[in-house]
Amino acid sequence: MMRKLLAVFLLVPGLAAAAGGHVALDKAPIDLNDKVSLQRGAQIFVNHCLNCHGATAMRYSRLMDLGLTEAQIKENLLFTTDKVGDTMVSALSPKDGKAWFGVNPPDLSLIARSRGPDWLYTYMRSFYKDPAAKSGWNNTVFPNVGMPHVLWEQQGDPVLQAAAGGHGKIVLDRPGKLSPAEYDRYVGDLVNYLTFMGEPVRAKRVQIGIVVLFFLAAFFVITLLLKKEYWKDVR
Repeated sequence: MMRKLLAVFLLVPGLAAAAGGHVALDKAPIDLNDKVSLQRGAQIFVNHCLNCHGATAMRYSRLMDLGLTEAQIKENLLFTTDKVGDTMVSALSPKDGKAWFGVNPPDLSLIARSRGPDWLYTYMRSFYKDPAAKSGWNNTVFPNVGMPHVLWEQQGDPVLQAAAGGHGKIVLDRPGKLSPAEYDRYVGDLVNYLTFMGEPVRAKRVQIGIVVLFFLAAFFVITLLLKKEYWKDVR
């Protein structure tokens, strides 16, 4: 029985690695202290992602933590019927989503915590045109994905070019509105915001943790001095 359990535990990491694929992930430029990047990412999310995906654990009012005022949120990020206190709900109904994409688009509130920023950053830069796919698009990180490439106007027309070793390479058949470097930054801002959205208080939590560590270090020094002062007479 113990041998079987040991074999299972040894097999699970291998299965997890196989499920994740063999695509090398690029490092996402995450900086939760960069308010400008987070503001740009929030605007990209509302303009391109919120049409199909919701973020029901995130309220528009949280965007004020990024330095935006209530008036700026209303003017630039809210739809006509939404209010600042509302959650980010998609206008797409689950029924239509399943009919159009084969599956209801998932809620993105915790997608960065679930998939990881590096996975999202690589995924959004790995779409390519595929006439055989229902949407006309495919992805090297997520093969046979049902989601179309919503940022194709910004990136251009990426195609999969055969390369040595059987691994394809994505190249641009037609440039988009942004240069490759600008598109990488565009996606980086979006992923930065998705990371913030998964845990809006993370930056504050880290700051509090640093303050607590400094307090404990100072208190340790005081405690050590008191110990020496007390025991010097005992000796």
